[in-house]
Amino acid sequence: MLSRFAGGIDTGGREELDSLTLWPALALLLIGLVMVYSSSIATAEASRFTGNQPSYFLIRHSVFLAVGLVTGVMAFQIPLRLWQQAAPWLFLAGVVLLILVLVPFIGRSVNGAQRWIGLGPINLQPSELMKVFAVLYAADYTARKLDDMASFRKGFVPMAIVMVLVGGLLLREPDFGAFVVVVAIAVGILFLGGINARLFGGLMIVMAIAFVILIWSSPYRRERIFGFMDPWQDAYGKGYQLSHALIAFGRGEWFGVGLGASVEKLFYLPEAHTDFLLAVIAEELGFVGVALVVGLFALLVHRCFAIGRQALVLDRVYAGLVAQGVGIWLGVQGFINMGVNMGLLPTKGLTLPLMSFGGSGIMANCLALGILLRVDWENRQLMRGQQV
Repeated sequence: MLSRFAGGIDTGGREELDSLTLWPALALLLIGLVMVYSSSIATAEASRFTGNQPSYFLIRHSVFLAVGLVTGVMAFQIPLRLWQQAAPWLFLAGVVLLILVLVPFIGRSVNGAQRWIGLGPINLQPSELMKVFAVLYAADYTARKLDDMASFRKGFVPMAIVMVLVGGLLLREPDFGAFVVVVAIAVGILFLGGINARLFGGLMIVMAIAFVILIWSSPYRRERIFGFMDPWQDAYGKGYQLSHALIAFGRGEWFGVGLGASVEKLFYLPEAHTDFLLAVIAEELGFVGVALVVGLFALLVHRCFAIGRQALVLDRVYAGLVAQGVGIWLGVQGFINMGVNMGLLPTKGLTLPLMSFGGSGIMANCLALGILLRVDWENRQLMRGQQV
């Protein structure tokens, strides 16, 4: 089954799937599994919550990965026309989940943020699913409104109202990182769909002002900005996470200190297996390891846009925008996480796609990859039919 899904079947000299899309994605998932285990051993062994089991996070992440891969394979079986028909309803379901997570006794709060819905032994994070639903819905909206993209009232306002609603719910959790990613997805797809250039330029200015207001109006966001600008000024306070991430990068040098030999993961670097996984990779595998991860992400994002461009050439507008929307999502979220780890961006609670620990994130990523590969597969079938 895996060989077939990986393009093992060749028809007429052509692969069934794009190996330059599938293998980098699988490589990132497997590297993530190894690094989640390496970065979480000490934390798991010292925590009573995990039963002092060193392999606690490895086992859970393995289960998440298995469920995610099954989800991706199932998503691959569904034609894009059915995804397009379901897009508004899936988006509505995502909004309902974002509302439910804010309801007392339904949503779970961790470290002051209420972002999870408890489902027995697992926690569902609706904001992760909303990223997938935002791609599907924004692509459907843009495909239906192609003739109105130059109109402020018909093309922009309806999507803006929807994004304000979703953004308000995300900021109530609060989940500013997910808010940035969802807005980037929606705006990016509108831009690719041909939104009026003046309108897009004005939108960028308004968004920049809005982001500044959101940051300045929130004391903890202001502190993160100031801590990011000079983490060493308060290395035990506002700059604690970033200063230890930078130490990890410095210790790694070219080839790292060796897999499993990180010091920063030993209770110095918070969230080492989630938000700051790249810092552990940098320390243990060095510049070479980080370059490999960045290269795999760059290749995957490139293939998203290439598959989308091919779909657009074949006059499959919705499919093309979905593929490129997935590329925007992975590219923006990956860039923000890497930037935070390297001290190029303020500290923000966003995981590294396909790699960081987290069931909802892995499932959403695999779901998106399954849909992306479906776009590629349908492109190939259509091209083969035209040649015949």
